[in-house]
Amino acid sequence: MKTNLSSLAHVLALLVLPFGLAASTVFSQAATTPSYLPPRDDTIHLEKFRVNDQREKSYSSQRSVTATKTDTALVDVPQAISVVTRELIDDQAMHSIGDITRYVPGAGIAQGEGNRDTPVLRGNATTADFFVDGVRDDVQYFRDLYSVERVEVLKGPNALIFGRGGAGGLINRVSKQANGTTTRELALTFGSSRQNRATLDLGAAVTPALAYRVTALFEDADSYRDGVSLRRYGVNPTVAWRIAPRTTLRAGVEHFHDARTADRGVSSFQGRPVPAATATFFGDPAQSPTRATVNTAYTIFDHSFAGRITLRNHTRFGRYEKFYQNIYPGSVNAAGTTVALSAYNQATDRENLFNHTDVVFPFATGAVRHQILTGLELARQTTDNLRLTGYFTSVSPTTTSLNVPLANPRTTLPVTFLPGATDANNHGVAQTVACYVQDQITVLPQLLAVAGVRLENFSVDFQDRRTAATIASTDHLISPRAGLIYKPAAHLAVYTSYSTSCVPRAGEQLSSLSLTNRSLAPEKFTNYEFGVKWDFHYDLAFSAAAYRLDRRNVAITDPADPTQSLLVDGQRARGIELGLTGRVTQNWSVVGGYAYQDGTVKTTQSPTVVAGARLAQLPRHTLSLWNRYDFNPQWGFGLGTIYRDELFTSTDNTVRLPSFVRFDAALFYRLNARLRAQLNVENLLDRAYFASAHSNTNITPGSPRALRLGVTTRF
Repeated sequence: MKTNLSSLAHVLALLVLPFGLAASTVFSQAATTPSYLPPRDDTIHLEKFRVNDQREKSYSSQRSVTATKTDTALVDVPQAISVVTRELIDDQAMHSIGDITRYVPGAGIAQGEGNRDTPVLRGNATTADFFVDGVRDDVQYFRDLYSVERVEVLKGPNALIFGRGGAGGLINRVSKQANGTTTRELALTFGSSRQNRATLDLGAAVTPALAYRVTALFEDADSYRDGVSLRRYGVNPTVAWRIAPRTTLRAGVEHFHDARTADRGVSSFQGRPVPAATATFFGDPAQSPTRATVNTAYTIFDHSFAGRITLRNHTRFGRYEKFYQNIYPGSVNAAGTTVALSAYNQATDRENLFNHTDVVFPFATGAVRHQILTGLELARQTTDNLRLTGYFTSVSPTTTSLNVPLANPRTTLPVTFLPGATDANNHGVAQTVACYVQDQITVLPQLLAVAGVRLENFSVDFQDRRTAATIASTDHLISPRAGLIYKPAAHLAVYTSYSTSCVPRAGEQLSSLSLTNRSLAPEKFTNYEFGVKWDFHYDLAFSAAAYRLDRRNVAITDPADPTQSLLVDGQRARGIELGLTGRVTQNWSVVGGYAYQDGTVKTTQSPTVVAGARLAQLPRHTLSLWNRYDFNPQWGFGLGTIYRDELFTSTDNTVRLPSFVRFDAALFYRLNARLRAQLNVENLLDRAYFASAHSNTNITPGSPRALRLGVTTRF
């Protein structure tokens, strides 16, 4: 066993950077030394390109670069973090961000109007708090996991590292990158609703100093919902060049396209979703297309200096073209016989340019040891938005709402899309200049601390083309973070932390600035957290966190003067999150999570958002548990269960989604080292339930029993 543990530790040391750096620095350390600190001597071990990958597959991850921008064991990070590894993604046939959130305690998923990812983290729904390899990816679209090595969900505000936003947390995708490993893998999936999906992963070392990797995707599928379809494809080539023993340059591009039907589900009646058949589409699927095209390019430059000082520069450019159009349901009439349909479309074009430069260096002040991170972020984001209202002109030139029978809530009437009186037609330029410093400190061998602050200048020049108004706003954001970690044993940590983040008035999509709100202070989110992390087995980790997250500076209309705005305390979310990931025995792997969440509105903000109301999309209790057991090297079986308590679809607390329990299963078969197959069954017992919502009248029924047959070959 000692030999096995030593071998595993060596392999983990070679894999500590999830970006797969070919010239990464690996430090040996004593059991009581924090993972982010180098040893007291100057010994440096440089990793070479690996020509094969012998690491054991696992649901557990011990380290991350994301949370602190330094290579740190998760047990030494004073924050709740859930990591969904590639092994779990593959075993559950996950393809989307919604799939990821199922086994992340404290995370949920909203409907997003059928055109975008909308996770709900600690009571805060977000469409922008997404990152790729630590860099912002904030346009509204559905992301795929074909090019992902793992997904990290960081809970609570993270502005010190990531900047504005991230009120309840954020989601970072760690991409597959060239690392010299020989990879030749083709995966095919055939599933219910005529699903056909193929992914390709090719990589190798061209020379001892040059490597490449290419991942690709194609998927075409229908849906359990009438008239709904999906077609997407992507390709992501990357290269890595070890320029010198201490210097590595990485580069990559991605082209991704996703086209589908914008499905906004069913309406509600008398406080519950209407009892329509699961497949029933409300509106017109033929006139509800949504599509997103993403083109990105990046370079990452890494250099290690003498004295254990490292430099990284990461530049990423992205161009996003997003369009969606929908004919969607509104309210049901009092008699429960008709439902209103409305329509609009919206186009968003955005160009993002980000540059991050980070320097990490250690030093000591007597017996106290430090790991300093200093960084500079420069960013420019240009956004154009155009929204058009749908008019049912065959009824009348001004008809924007159509009532149809609830028993047959479809329409084929033509819709004309024209600019309405309040429709957006905006052009905006947002610029960020931010500097930050973080210190990871060893106060005593068992007492660690993390402290830092980010200073951010965020400016927006906004043009409302509809009114010809030009608006400018500049916010000077200060985002501190502090954490204290006590380690009574090497793999056991008790921590407490404090962190903040701000959301400027331009909003998470940079399109909410107005003459009325431009001078208002940003919304502020403050998180207090206490937790325990215990790696009580070499490949099994337990975590627990209790938190309080406050939202302040919410703008409301002054009841005494409707021309003025007031800033009030908006909401408070409190909760407990428990997580378990890894291997119980050599053959039995688990991923489990439980969350208790209580979120309330603190101050009456409008006639429908009153003090004491529960936050929308926030169930009090959620529970998930996935098990995989391998009977022998050929056969394995998986069984999972998901429980979600009832929740309100909006903060007016008038419509509830009922609680549900869902079971999933999988069967795994490995013919040989080159060929394996698996059968995944979602909703094994074929129970009816409601998966998500956007509002009181946009509610998505969950999928009935669905099968996916996957075949993967290595050649």
